[in-house]
Amino acid sequence: MANTPDRVRVRLSEISPRAYEHPADRGALVALRSLRGFDEVFKRMSGLFNERALRLMFLSGAVRVGPTQFPHLHDYVRDAAYVLDLDEVPELYVQMNPKPNAMAIGSQKPFIVMTTGLFDLLEAEEQRFVIGHEVGHILSGHAVYRTMLLALIQLAARVAWIPLGYIGLRAIVAALEEWYRKSELSCDRAGLLACQDPEAAKRALMKLAGGSKLVEMNPDAFLEQAREYESGGDARDSFLKLLSLMGTTHPFAVVRLAQLHRWIEDGSYQRIIDGEYPRRASDRDASVGEEARSAAKSYKESWERSEDPLLGTLRDVAGSAASAGGKIFDSVADRWRGGQRRDEGANGSS
Repeated sequence: MANTPDRVRVRLSEISPRAYEHPADRGALVALRSLRGFDEVFKRMSGLFNERALRLMFLSGAVRVGPTQFPHLHDYVRDAAYVLDLDEVPELYVQMNPKPNAMAIGSQKPFIVMTTGLFDLLEAEEQRFVIGHEVGHILSGHAVYRTMLLALIQLAARVAWIPLGYIGLRAIVAALEEWYRKSELSCDRAGLLACQDPEAAKRALMKLAGGSKLVEMNPDAFLEQAREYESGGDARDSFLKLLSLMGTTHPFAVVRLAQLHRWIEDGSYQRIIDGEYPRRASDRDASVGEEARSAAKSYKESWERSEDPLLGTLRDVAGSAASAGGKIFDSVADRWRGGQRRDEGANGSS
């Protein structure tokens, strides 16, 4: 069966995931990808999770989507892979679980899992958004890093009785969780690019917060909630916000909707639909330093939008980090590239 969509959507040929990745997500991934062999090492480490066993678990305990099982979901994942120009259509499983959730997992051959709680909550175009979101995770390579994060969380739980070892692992896990929260913002954008229906994307995020009674909710009022949350109250509220994020891999729904709305309003979404986006062939030329500065700038801008008193004290620090962080990453990248050229020269002369 040809991998073509059911209606006309703009196909984003050879789109680089850098086109939709949040600056903080993109900065981390570009830095990781610039290290020669890092992805391969990471994939091998993620092999601590038995991917074959993981897939067999869903093969035996969930429903694999296909032409004769959830055929419309089969069309949606094919369409998302077509629009985002993914080489291979990932497998999709529907799992009996009342908690609304979806995830892309695996390293060698990532696949998608959607719970019945999420399936029952969403209408057709909203399901397209969620599936496009997960396809975005696969295109960005997030599934590999997510698998590693889950492995580290399990490892941290096993060594919790060793104080220093646990503290060290929790620091790594906390950093990865912060990165992953930004990756969720990235893939909300990917989901929108896949479904190409901004209102459906917003509805899906609202439902994740308030359930299926959409007639009782209002997007403008929901955005006002986001503004109230971002503005904060006093220092106690700021501290409570930080505590509430500990152990979480997803931003809160109001934050996700506000971020996606902002991305649409600034014209970024339409520019990509119009064909103005980086292609995968240019990924190797991405500047690590530039992405690091972009990430720091993104944090600084978000803090400047906020009236949160605690974040207000960090604004000047972010400005310095944008410059210093870029220089550090540029230096590291130059050293790696220099080492790679020396290795290639040695191999050529042998």
